[in-house]
Amino acid sequence: MTNEPILAMVDITKTFPGVKALTDVNLTVERGEVHAICGENGAGKSTLMKVLSGVYPHGSYEGEIVFEGKPANFSGIRDSERAGIVIIHQELALSPFLSIAENIFLGNEQQRHGRIDWNATNLKAAELLRRVGLAESPVTKITDLGVGKQQLVEIAKALSKEVKVLILDEPTAALNDTDSAHLLGLIDGLREHGITSIIISHKLNEIKAIADRVTVIRDGRTIETLDLHADEISEERIIRGMVGRDLESRFPEREATIGEEVLRIEDWTVHHPLEHSRIVVDHANLYVRAGEVVGIAGLMGAGRTELAMSVFGHSYGRDISGKLYKNGQPIQASTVKQAIAHGIAYATEDRKRYGLNLIDDIKRNVSGSALGKLARWGHVDANAETVVANGYRKSMRIKAPDVGVITGKLSGGNQQKVVLSKWMFTDPDVLILDEPTRGIDVGAKYEIYTIINTMAAQGKAIIVISSELPELLGICDRIYALSAGRVTGEVDVATAQPEKLMQYMTQVKE
Repeated sequence: MTNEPILAMVDITKTFPGVKALTDVNLTVERGEVHAICGENGAGKSTLMKVLSGVYPHGSYEGEIVFEGKPANFSGIRDSERAGIVIIHQELALSPFLSIAENIFLGNEQQRHGRIDWNATNLKAAELLRRVGLAESPVTKITDLGVGKQQLVEIAKALSKEVKVLILDEPTAALNDTDSAHLLGLIDGLREHGITSIIISHKLNEIKAIADRVTVIRDGRTIETLDLHADEISEERIIRGMVGRDLESRFPEREATIGEEVLRIEDWTVHHPLEHSRIVVDHANLYVRAGEVVGIAGLMGAGRTELAMSVFGHSYGRDISGKLYKNGQPIQASTVKQAIAHGIAYATEDRKRYGLNLIDDIKRNVSGSALGKLARWGHVDANAETVVANGYRKSMRIKAPDVGVITGKLSGGNQQKVVLSKWMFTDPDVLILDEPTRGIDVGAKYEIYTIINTMAAQGKAIIVISSELPELLGICDRIYALSAGRVTGEVDVATAQPEKLMQYMTQVKE
């Protein structure tokens, strides 16, 4: 390594409307090293890398990027790639119905006399595939590859662009142990070719195994950079940097009155709907009681949403096995209709796509999941529908003059209240809330927390999935931690420590 770092990001500040995502972030990367970036979900890691790679172009942020000793003012991804910086996003950007070779050279076609030279394309692709240890033919379609092999194609594509700095965002999040080990070995081997790597990852054991240094980002700010060779840095030490924040009192007080067990999930296993051999929920066990708020904590790719959706009428996955018990009795809930009939409700994390009809009004959205309760002689009683929706508009404090307002015109917080109203109208015994406060402001969050408390006081059994540990610690009675589809720990909130929870969340299968 030379004394001069290959990359320096100085005082980077990035603001979105109403939100400061990054504040004076500093990052220095040495030539030829593997540099890890750690932080909780929403800490600003991916935003920082999008600034570096030109996804957020120069002028849209404050601060300076110095690459190979010169100011770098990238106006887009093509600029950063020409300089030798290539980013591989967690959501892979491959065209599924094109071949491996076509994907590798897409936008950088091998031409001869104004036409694509397919012989040269396939020969060069084959050489790149050998470099990344992939034995597939260059003419194989991407759709015929698993996620692990697709990751290798992305790296081959990066190598075709003469990459100097390779950025990988959660590269092993969706991979099994074998594919993860192969990918990490490949990244480690890139050092020999003078390639510098930046890895965003939550898997601390992988970071300790492969990285030279780690920079911790928390709440959009640089906390520290740790040398993993010079110091005895434990996973606990990294975790403390990731979660070491003051847990301010932003949650309404609640005196829990917890009753008997309402729902039990036993040995629940779910396979990926497309990659049938991949297990996304692995023999999970948990329970929730009347009046109890139970949290599910996990990092991206842990299987939280997959667990919730599969329990709610097998809305996700295939080859689902395991048992559900309601009030101690086994139940079948293999369709959404059956799940609702058994008193189970699921409020999705993506309210705009799955939770609401944004072009319809509040009234229709509230009544949509239980129209049978409003039917008279085979028709919906419009007056009763209006009365019900108005009742929720007032009790949930939805800010709208009447229930005829189009739902898409409401703020995020009010849309979330409509989602909750819709499911409360089904009168569930179990309510699963997936990221219930995502994308809404602090004031609206407090109102949602108050609604959750009210429902718990009514004896509902509530499961809350959240990426924010402070939120789970502030509103739950117990918390289960998920990692790689497995329940790795259970804590009582009264005695819970954020560091212990993060340890469970980053635990990997031995």
